[in-house]
Order: sequence, then structure tokens, then C-alpha cells
Amino acid sequence: MTRADYDVIGIGNAIVDVLSHADDAFLAANGIEKGGMTLIDSERAEALYSRMGRGTEISGGSAANTMAGVASLGGRAAYVGKVRDDQLGRVFAHDIRAAGVRFATPPATSGAPTARCLILVTPDAQRSMNTFLGACIDLGPEDVIESEIAAAKVTYLEGYLWDPPRAKEAFLKAAAIAHKAGRQVSLSLSDAFCVNRYRKEFLDLVTGHVDILFANEVEILALFETSSFEAAAAAVRATGTLAVLTRGAAGASVVTRNGIITVPAAPVAQVVDTTGAGDLFAAGFLYGHTNGYSLEESARIGATASAEIISHVGARPEVVLAGLVAPKLG
Repeated sequence: MTRADYDVIGIGNAIVDVLSHADDAFLAANGIEKGGMTLIDSERAEALYSRMGRGTEISGGSAANTMAGVASLGGRAAYVGKVRDDQLGRVFAHDIRAAGVRFATPPATSGAPTARCLILVTPDAQRSMNTFLGACIDLGPEDVIESEIAAAKVTYLEGYLWDPPRAKEAFLKAAAIAHKAGRQVSLSLSDAFCVNRYRKEFLDLVTGHVDILFANEVEILALFETSSFEAAAAAVRATGTLAVLTRGAAGASVVTRNGIITVPAAPVAQVVDTTGAGDLFAAGFLYGHTNGYSLEESARIGATASAEIISHVGARPEVVLAGLVAPKLG
């Protein structure tokens, strides 16, 4: 195996998040399903944006957030995602590069504008996401460069990619390249609604293409169609895939062939916004996993990164995560 240039390379939907606070009444009045992600068209995006309160624009996208987290921890990260050559596309590219992540995917020069996700944060810190994929649908296998994938210890793929058909092709191409190079492939299930749309295909991915699976409790229950976390953990264990399952305040479980490792949630003074909690947990775990830490230590790094992200609005770290993690690792 050749030397790895990156710890992790992420492939995902390159999105600029627009965050705004709202109450449950606003969600109900606008037909927004609380706590999940809904794909919307450009007309719906414009209408909803006009009704939202004051918003904050922050570069986001699930896998992009994870790569920013890996870089903040001191890891070597790269990212593949499609933006348009417009204002939001330039904002996204600037932000992810400024975070220390290599981003070399050329922008689209025609077609839909850069994607945006309208996120309504309710007082209970739950986020309801309304996503216009825009230029993301133009991500295709031609954007997956073999040398880049082969140079990463882990290729990290977000489940949201399973919506645009050409991104699906890019996903499978990247997985094949990674395995041919002797690397690992990781998948985040992303959202229970996404799991429900593609359950059988996701199960096939987990058993045939994925080495490390990330999911929260709701997502893993949806994947295995059960109401029991213990049953879901047993089912994923039977696949032989390493699974990292987050459970909010209840901590996280790392499911291996040999058993289950449980780690507590890291303390946080106040939960402000849960946007990006799973993304940053994945960042911490992948950083640890690719830098010689044990599975338990990696999960604890993930818990620390996740706690930082939910303490403020937005899904990118506000402090250098390496400084938070180093003292705890001794």
C-alpha cells in the first residue's frame, strides 16, 4: 500500500446553510416536518426563505462539516463536492479551504445554482432542514479522481448522496477505487427519511461496500425496521461492519464483531443547536481511527467534537478542536 496523503476524503453535497430560529407553530404553518431533512425545489426554497426570520449563512453539507472537523483536530482532510461558479459557490470554496481542507472539484459553469439548506432551529435545539440540492445534482463519477481516493486512508460518503442518480455513480466508483487501493470506505446514513427511501439499497451497501458505518439511533432503527436499539445493534453486528451508533445524551456505541463498546456523551453547558452533531462525532472518530487511537479513544474524541458543535449555532467548529481533545487524551 502506498503512503496516504490524507487521513480522510469526504464526498458529499456541497451546501451553504441558512440558519434561522423558529417555533413549532412556524413549522406547522409551513408544512415542515420537524427534525428531519426534506428535499425542496427552487420555488419552495424561495418561498420558505422569504418567510424565515433573520438568517445566518454558514457553509455546510454533512460530509463537508465532517472534513472541517477532521482538519480542526489536526488531521489531513480532502473533500469532493459540486458548487456553481456563483456567490454562494465562492463562499463555500473559501470556507472549506480556510478550514484546512483540500477542495479541488471544479465549479459548474452552467445549470442550477449552488445548493442551500434552510434550517429552522426550534427552542428545543432540534433542527428541521429544507434542502435545495442545486448544483449538487451535477456531481458525477468524472469528479471522482482515482489518485485522490487512493491517497486517503478512509473515503467517507454521506447517505444524502443516494438521492441524485449521478452522485450514486460517483459514490460506487469511489468505493471501488478505495478498496482496490486497500483503503477503507465509510458511510453515514445521514437521515431516517433517507434510510426509509433507500432501505434495501443501504443494506446492500452496508454488507457489500462499507467498512465503517455511522448512524444515530433513529437511523439504525429505521435501517433494520425495529423499535429496539439492542436488536438493531445485534443486526448490524451480524453484518460484520464496524458501526458507530450515536444516541444523543445517552452517548454512543461502537459495534464490532467482538462486542459493543459504549462511551458516554461529553458534557455540554447548554445545547443550543444540534445541527452537525453526528457530522462532528464522525470527524472525531475518523481522526482517531486513522491516527492510531483505539476504538474507545476514537469514540471519546468524537463525543468531545460533538459536544463543541451543539454548544453554538452552526455545524462548523468555533474553536480548534485539537486543543479540546489533547488534554483528555493525556
